[in-house]
Amino acid sequence: MRVWIENPFDNLPVEGYRPQRYWLMAEAFARAGHDAVLWTADFNHTTKAKRALSCEVARTFALELVEEPPYASNVSIGRMYSHYRYSRAWERRALEYAADHGAPDVIIASTPPLSACAAARRLARRFGAKVVVDVMDAWPETFERVAPKWALWPLRRVAKANYLGADLITVVADRYIDLVRGYGYKGEVSRFYHGIDLGEAPSRVHPEGLALAYVGNLGRTYDLKTVVRAIAELPRATLDIAGRGEGEEPLRRLVEELGLGERVRFRGYLGEGEMGAMLSGCNVGIVPMAADSFVGVPYKFCDYAKASLAIVSSLGGESAKLLAKYSAGALYRPSDPASLARALNSLDPAACGAAARRMAEAELSSSSIYSAYVNCVVGRLWSGARFCAGAG
Repeated sequence: MRVWIENPFDNLPVEGYRPQRYWLMAEAFARAGHDAVLWTADFNHTTKAKRALSCEVARTFALELVEEPPYASNVSIGRMYSHYRYSRAWERRALEYAADHGAPDVIIASTPPLSACAAARRLARRFGAKVVVDVMDAWPETFERVAPKWALWPLRRVAKANYLGADLITVVADRYIDLVRGYGYKGEVSRFYHGIDLGEAPSRVHPEGLALAYVGNLGRTYDLKTVVRAIAELPRATLDIAGRGEGEEPLRRLVEELGLGERVRFRGYLGEGEMGAMLSGCNVGIVPMAADSFVGVPYKFCDYAKASLAIVSSLGGESAKLLAKYSAGALYRPSDPASLARALNSLDPAACGAAARRMAEAELSSSSIYSAYVNCVVGRLWSGARFCAGAG
């Protein structure tokens, strides 16, 4: 089977980052004997810089880079225009690629971006291929925090067409099943968590006190100001931040105001090895989502659990259920530093960290998740099987 996988956002291991969802997915299809192509942008959405790498870097599958104009802010008209241009460029490149290498049997397209999913539907009609929509985030619903609902109706029309035009929908968290059902989709939906290559369980000595780690973007979705204010109330607590974003400068100013310069460290973007070293010196991973977040189970759950960190999160729903099921951490009320301080003081970091590793092995192992993903897509769309089950 020829399978195309499209996602412009994920970091790539050839850039020094750990493998993420779509790279792992492409590897799994290739291991199962399928002809896999991973399409992604030539623009790194994390660093906001053009990628400097060759398409020859992938070993078991083809990697194709698509031109995308740069943009500066994650919440901006510039970003939406960049996604639109990327989607159009992908559609043109895909037609040329198919003429040279053969048309796909299945196209797996992530949403967001909405425009790339729409392009996948058009390409599938042209090639007679099947379409899998893989839901990573709730667009346009996530924009309701910055725009009135009525202004988002054009994006809702695109989202609805994407869902109703899918032959199969897969999601990264159970909460998105209700989302696609709400648009009227009556077909099959299967959930597959992000997943991570677990490797060997880390051998570690937990640090004294509370050594917090945050991995991810410093944007408006992530309420790190609440974390910093809680640190100010906990004399033995420290915080290491790996990431950048438009919220970094205001956060630095708050750290300076509170006199926490020695206890809050900004690490910038870290490669896989540097990230592992940072996490090995911490004992708590923080998931500080804003109250209006649509996130289900984020990537950072995988990073923290792999490293045997206790997880303290403001997310309810599925994330909260996972933490409770494995006793892997604690919850706090979003935007409430006192609630976060209480949650941190209630922890046994070593016990919760060991439980988080058990959670990773049971729920988040990429080898299990993506082999099940391949079986699902092949069984449902290629072999004609009527049922496939999500992993985890």
